[in-house]
Amino acid sequence: MKRFQFNKKIIFAAGFAGVLFLSSCDRDHNNPGYVYFPDMTYSQAYESYSENPNFANDMTMRVPPEGTVPRGYTPLPYTADTISRVKAGLELKNPFDYTPENLARGKEMYTRVCLQCHGDKGDGKGRLYTSGVFTYPPASLVNNKVKGIPDGQIFHTITYGYRIMRSHASIVRPDDRWKIILYIRRDLEKIK
Repeated sequence: MKRFQFNKKIIFAAGFAGVLFLSSCDRDHNNPGYVYFPDMTYSQAYESYSENPNFANDMTMRVPPEGTVPRGYTPLPYTADTISRVKAGLELKNPFDYTPENLARGKEMYTRVCLQCHGDKGDGKGRLYTSGVFTYPPASLVNNKVKGIPDGQIFHTITYGYRIMRSHASIVRPDDRWKIILYIRRDLEKIK
């Protein structure tokens, strides 16, 4: 008899624990339940472009101090004009060597970004031109004219754009621009 009562207690405790466990589940996964730090859960932060009474000009987004640059950004002393492009060609030198890793990264970035316009052979017959999306052909990267252009000038072109080519600075990081140039100089010549 005593053994039977003991089993009833265990069964009752297990059933009670099961009910508690199942009642704690709900279909609303956005409700965190208890809030231990309400000041962190319900932030008093202001949106970037909203008014903010804490500042004299009521602007939440602050203007950075003059002369500051973001981390990882190297400002270039050039503008998007032809004179500046030639100047960049004279002053900028490719900091990377022709290593298998740099050429592989250059090929990868060329394939992702440049191939659609300049083509797999670099001859300017990419898919966007041959399909008729672009009516004016992109530059050939393997002709004698481009072979004579300094690396810094090509870097400037990728960064600021030139003629029909728009700036690719927001798409291609500076290190990858140099590696694309390495790939154009070494490996595209072999494909031609």
